[in-house]
Amino acid sequence: MSKLPEAPPLPHGPALTPMALVRAMVRAYAWRGLDPAAALALAQIATEELDDPAARITAAQMEVISGAAMRELDDEALGCFDRALPWGSYGLLARASLSSPTLGIALKRWCRHHGLLASDPLPVLEIEADVARIAVRLQRDPGAMTELCVISLLRNIHGLACWYVDSRIPLQGAQFPYPPPPHVDAYPLLFDGPSRFGATDAAIHFDARYLDLPVRRDEVAMTQLLQRALPLTVRSFRRDRLLVQRVRQVLATQPLDAHNAEDLAAQLNVSARTLHRQLKEEGASLQALKDEVRRQRATELLLRTRRPIKQVAQAAGFQNEKSFIRAFKAWTGRSPGDWRSEQAL
Repeated sequence: MSKLPEAPPLPHGPALTPMALVRAMVRAYAWRGLDPAAALALAQIATEELDDPAARITAAQMEVISGAAMRELDDEALGCFDRALPWGSYGLLARASLSSPTLGIALKRWCRHHGLLASDPLPVLEIEADVARIAVRLQRDPGAMTELCVISLLRNIHGLACWYVDSRIPLQGAQFPYPPPPHVDAYPLLFDGPSRFGATDAAIHFDARYLDLPVRRDEVAMTQLLQRALPLTVRSFRRDRLLVQRVRQVLATQPLDAHNAEDLAAQLNVSARTLHRQLKEEGASLQALKDEVRRQRATELLLRTRRPIKQVAQAAGFQNEKSFIRAFKAWTGRSPGDWRSEQAL
């Protein structure tokens, strides 16, 4: 059993992670005939809290207990897979995909190489239309370890994917092959988007365009990451390198559902404050993107159709004809009707 390093004082933070995940780690200790006391003490988790269904721990505590358990068990799978993954296995997986030109190729390689380390569970990358799906297919029933198994694996690969491209990759949803647990309220904090239970397999879903992003990391960055990789499973990347494209798409395809920042942010599964901040980081603004998309849509309709101005205004995302005419004059110096007539000459 590996000797545990001394842990620095744990930072304060909200206790949001379900204790059920720690209980699963304690089961893995029991199966190996080992005592989890040292790891629990290192993470400052009281043994009497283990059986409390309402108990939660902080992200820092989860990082410490996970790292300690992986070292003492010499198993980065924490007893969840059909075989143990010795300490360093996930580092090898990450390095093996580092040279990939795009995220899509990196994830395909990661899933394929993961199958060489363990045949169960089996992670796979699937693409259907504009949605990418990373599924975890269980070849056997892990029993009481199922939740820890799929959550740790999905958060691992999602965190690594974000790190590869240095971007937040918002999830459109997640699904799990078990009924809603008593701590189901914690799932929105673990995974973006809605969670569905009782599914055939576990999976996360996200916009397939992220797969085309280039891998931005190098060997130096990888070495730094592996010195403390576990925060990947809890870290939330602020930068979203596709945010501007995603905003344009919603404004173009769902103009009536994106009249204000709150409505648009809800479509993107972020808060309005986060939306404004992330757009600013990308050198964009919501109003400028609205104007760009609305102007493009309006001019296209004015040129290619004979729709009345009122219908063009509605299709371009304006709540009324008056506000559309005012905006169009600001863009072109002409009213929509005059501009259409001039273009027809």
